[in-house]
Amino acid sequence: MQIVKERILELCEEEHMKKLINRDQIAGMNIHYLFYSLEYFLDTQKELGFETIELWGGAPHFYLDSMGYEDIKEIKRKITERGLKVNVLTPENCTYQYQAAAQTPFLFEKSYNYFENGLRAAAELGCKMMQINSGWGYWNEDREEGWKRSREMISRLCDKAGELGIYIAMETLRPQESKLVVSLEDMKRFRKEVNSPNLKVLLDTTAMSVQGETIDQWFDAFGEDIWHMHFIDSNPYGHLYWGNGNRNLEEYLEALERHGYKGGLGQELTEFDYFDDPREVDRKNMEAYKPFIR
Repeated sequence: MQIVKERILELCEEEHMKKLINRDQIAGMNIHYLFYSLEYFLDTQKELGFETIELWGGAPHFYLDSMGYEDIKEIKRKITERGLKVNVLTPENCTYQYQAAAQTPFLFEKSYNYFENGLRAAAELGCKMMQINSGWGYWNEDREEGWKRSREMISRLCDKAGELGIYIAMETLRPQESKLVVSLEDMKRFRKEVNSPNLKVLLDTTAMSVQGETIDQWFDAFGEDIWHMHFIDSNPYGHLYWGNGNRNLEEYLEALERHGYKGGLGQELTEFDYFDDPREVDRKNMEAYKPFIR
């Protein structure tokens, strides 16, 4: 009887919570499904009520390298037959050898070819964005040298994105991951120097929190140029499901509503503890969102 009463109270609380987001804004992501098949990930997303995915472009789910990529038609068929859609393609660019600030001419061109293939794959998938970051340069070189290479790389990629009719959504990294674009002010400078209409902003709430920045500050700075988010819990580090960190989901969603944000909320959940049972992680995550879904 006590359990029933508690559940009734929970339902009443949910009923009175402000509805702040649309279901299709929540974009499930497949990074923590690394040890499962793509089909398992897609089936799980459908089962749990996700409508949108941000596709992590890493093996074994989607093979992409500097030479080419696997059959997009087959990947797209598997996604669409489950009633899902892809809003962003995110090539792996934190642990692979490819990065925007690659130092040697050989690796720089290999990296460019890799990301260009990512743009082509995104266009074929029918999504309007590919995710990227600045790369990291090298700790034992002058920061400005790495910055110049990153700027050249992303400028070239923005030109290619324009040819393909899509956009690049760029995020900041944490200072432990890069010495280049790691803050709101870095993003301002970088976008000003690239000066391309095809370079949009991806707000990562963990990188934001590590810097002590806020959602309001980012929207005040970039407004409608924020096209996508990696919207996850943290403490402030970590890419955690909501309820597993110490951020306040309702306050974050209210901030998005204040700024009229209708873009995607990518669920970039990367903790190794999540890899064993990613379905349960996504179930808990969606449960946290449910009271706020219109």
